[in-house]
Amino acid sequence: MNAHFTSNDFRAALGAFVTGVTVVTTRDPAGKPHGVTANSFSSVSLDPPLVLWSQAVTSKSHPAFCGSDHFAVHILAEDQIAISNHFARSRDDKFDDVLHTDGIGDIPLLAGCVARLECAKVAAYPGGDHIVFLGRVERISCSDRRPLAFHGGKYARCPVLDDCTT
Repeated sequence: MNAHFTSNDFRAALGAFVTGVTVVTTRDPAGKPHGVTANSFSSVSLDPPLVLWSQAVTSKSHPAFCGSDHFAVHILAEDQIAISNHFARSRDDKFDDVLHTDGIGDIPLLAGCVARLECAKVAAYPGGDHIVFLGRVERISCSDRRPLAFHGGKYARCPVLDDCTT
């Protein structure tokens, strides 16, 4: 095993792990909506229902997520690449041309996702150049749509496995 590696080596190794693609949304204390594309999302606990996601401390919307008590995680569908790209770019008001409704804590909710988890922020922990947000899921919505995946720095489609039994 090589103990010496570059950040590009580390990024390439992490890219071997297939992840889903999410958009996480919130409102800052002044009421302005914020959203960011993230694939650093994971379940933590079923009882109580907890999830986590992480955000770079250099992100323009970082103060909004730190200052908010709620956030929503939107698990994107395979046809929502444009939404993912939209929220991945830095701009002042990402919601100018995006239809949304309001959920728990007045957080903006996007339509058409595979699943949506509305969360109360439980904690935020430092994690290197990121902050890890822990949320208690308060409401969910699900559909039977196929999810958008990310692998090796590219979007991918999830194959349907007819029989996974051995």
